Parts: sequence; C-alpha cells; structure tokens
Amino acid sequence: MKKAEKAKKEDEERKMINPELAEELRKQGNEFMEKGDFPNAVKTYTEGLKRDPNSKALYANRSLAYIKLMEFPHAMKDAEKCLQIDPTFVKAYIRKATCHHFMKEYHKALEVYDRGLKLDPENKELKEGRMRTMQTVSSSAYASSGDHDEERLRHAAADPEIQLLLRDPRIQQTLKDMQENPIAA
Repeated sequence: MKKAEKAKKEDEERKMINPELAEELRKQGNEFMEKGDFPNAVKTYTEGLKRDPNSKALYANRSLAYIKLMEFPHAMKDAEKCLQIDPTFVKAYIRKATCHHFMKEYHKALEVYDRGLKLDPENKELKEGRMRTMQTVSSSAYASSGDHDEERLRHAAADPEIQLLLRDPRIQQTLKDMQENPIAA
C-alpha cells in the first residue's frame, strides 16, 4: 500500500513539472518582490519550485524573500539547496552569507563570502557584504569589550562546531587559565 501511495505521489509530482510555467511564476514572484509583498512572493516561488524543482533561480529568489521576512533558517535551506544544484552560483553564496550574518554567525558569513569571492573576485555584493560583516565584528568587539552579549553567547553555545571545540581538553584548560589569570592570557 505504501509503495502504491509513493508511486502515485511521484507520478503526480512528475505531471506537475513544467519549466515554462515555472519561469512565469518566477517572473510573477519577482513582481511581488518589487512591490514589497514578500509573503506572496514566497508562495509564488514555492509554486514555481513544484513546476521546476531544479531551478537555482527560484531557490535563490525564494531565499531572498525569506531574508526580507527575517526567516533566516528557511532562507538558509534554500541557499544551500541552490548551491547543491549549482556550486558556482554566486547569488547563492550571497544569500547564505547574509543569513549567517543576520544569525550573528559572523565567522561562517566571512567563510561563505570568501568562497564566493574565489569564484567572482570582483562581485560588488560579495565585497560589500564581507566589509559589512567585518565592520559588525569590529564594532561589536569594541562596543562590548567589557560586556557579554548574552544572546550571542547562547547562540554560540548552541552551535555544534563550538560545542565540539569546547569538549577539547586543551581548549577547556585554556579557558580555565584565562578565567583564573586574564592578564597572563
């Protein structure tokens, strides 16, 4: 029964594929974006992706619409899907780095900007985004030199990469030494 239901669903999805209609929906979504109607743009791009699930332009555009709606996890998924389809698509790097920036994952944003700049060293959006992230990092380091940004600390503690680093005994010892004698650090 499950195999039959799965086959039926796959058949229905294949019947929906229509790249020409997907392109029309992309243009319609772009019109919604120009008007600032981001929820309808997301709906239109989503419908377009049903018609052409391998459209990097639709994923990149929906990612931008999600960014405008401040739905960064959704925007990140679309940017990553876009990069799976075409790892050389620079707009996907811009979208992904923007998501990292707004999620206050500045080190990840800088990495993504750098990967994009390797593909297109003269891209204005990549350069400006990287510069903006660098300014944010330096200004937040200056502004909170004695304070702790609790939100950033909670976010960092939830990051799997940071959790892995904190399990390292050498890192734990270094942090302990820094707390006991900050001047020596």
